[in-house]
Amino acid sequence: MNSIASSVVTLRDFIIIMPMIGLFLASLTPLMLKAFRGNKEGHPIVPLAFNFVGILFAGVWTAVLSGAKETAFSSHLILDGISSWMSYLVYLIAVVGLMLSYENVATRGRQFTEFCFLMMSSVIGMLVMIMSNNLIITFIGIELMSLCLYIMVAMSREDLLSKEAAFKYFVLSSFASAIFLYGVAFVFGTVGSASLSDISKVVGTLIDSKNRLFVLGLSLVVLGFAFKVSVFPLHAWTPDVYQGAPTPVTAFMSTAVKAASFVAFLRFFKSEGFASLPALQDILTWMAVLTMTIGNVAAVMQNNFKRVLAYSSVAHSGYAMIGLIAAAFGTSFAPAAGSLMFYLFTYTLMTLGSFALITVFEKKENSTLMVEDLKGLAKKSPFMALSLTILMLSLAGVPPTLGFFGKFYLFSAAIDQDMYWLVFWGALNSAISVYYYLRPVVMMYMADGEPKEILTSHYASRMAVVFMAFLVLLIGLLSSPVLRAVQRSVMNLL
Repeated sequence: MNSIASSVVTLRDFIIIMPMIGLFLASLTPLMLKAFRGNKEGHPIVPLAFNFVGILFAGVWTAVLSGAKETAFSSHLILDGISSWMSYLVYLIAVVGLMLSYENVATRGRQFTEFCFLMMSSVIGMLVMIMSNNLIITFIGIELMSLCLYIMVAMSREDLLSKEAAFKYFVLSSFASAIFLYGVAFVFGTVGSASLSDISKVVGTLIDSKNRLFVLGLSLVVLGFAFKVSVFPLHAWTPDVYQGAPTPVTAFMSTAVKAASFVAFLRFFKSEGFASLPALQDILTWMAVLTMTIGNVAAVMQNNFKRVLAYSSVAHSGYAMIGLIAAAFGTSFAPAAGSLMFYLFTYTLMTLGSFALITVFEKKENSTLMVEDLKGLAKKSPFMALSLTILMLSLAGVPPTLGFFGKFYLFSAAIDQDMYWLVFWGALNSAISVYYYLRPVVMMYMADGEPKEILTSHYASRMAVVFMAFLVLLIGLLSSPVLRAVQRSVMNLL
């Protein structure tokens, strides 16, 4: 138990969380200005500018703190290499999410200031999850992130699907949060602490002694995380919620939520003691295999491009689980954890660019982009077609794109831990995914027809598509030094 002296809040604690404070103040300021104007929405560029300044401040402050290896608030928050890298990733997602929201008809309206505040509050929740060294703090981060997302999904000007998606997400996510918190209670009851550092010291002993209460709590915590990262059997909400949410929100959810949740999941499993529970490894392995298979097979049968990407997101959660399992149950944590972080970065770039392309076509709130709507896009907009082709090939894992190297390093980390069966299913599912990733490419270049009209006014969205495709190629060629830098940061994990 912490002493009274160690529980005293110091100035250094606030310095470490200054990025969160900056984001909160930057997003709160335009909200207060709107309140003083009699709740009249001004030009949307005002909240956008304030939030960009907040993100810039948070990014610079994180860079200043990077390289440090410290804890804050009685070791409940951790500042290390993982915190820094994943914070940068969340900042990038927030910038793109704000840009897409600024131009999208479903999100840019009378409540755009409130929307930006909710997005930044959700980012703060993600940062708490990324830095958390305590399961209760992790739960607080999850709830802060999720509560904002419920409202963001429901705020769409689209009448039916967004409300259904928000209600479904709220009910199911609340159920998953209850499971997670119930598991935390069992773990706390057996360990006497919710600190991940304390849990990692005794997990091997509790498992060897067959402490059923601890194993039950452990299982419930895993299920809670599984919902957040869309892993079987808690994945069914994903396509419906992703389809019903405004596309900028979907892009934000499918990348930032997954990245923050996987990092929290990874921190939970940083203990060699979990290797004493092979049954859990078998369960997680089957969950990963079924997630990959169900996601890819279901995506093959979709015609709605947004649902294709939604099931693709489910499948990629299965791939990411390979890295998680290799880190948790292998003999070498750092290489596998570094490969997982690199893969999350890879997945983020590909998915953000793909959803950004959908926003380019959304002229109305109820717009739906079918795969067939891309017919002839190569003739009408060659840059958009080329960018989407690069993104689709990268999602499929075709060299020399970043997606290929992301999967290569991920599978290599599992092979180093002798997890050949898991890698086999990953490779098989990658082959299945090629079909539905190449369908849009075939439509754009080989099918006759007139594509759906592109909104030329969406400069930021089109720039996001091209920029993400460029990064996918550039970082793909420079993947090895980037991976080494990520793995070095993992070595600094407390």
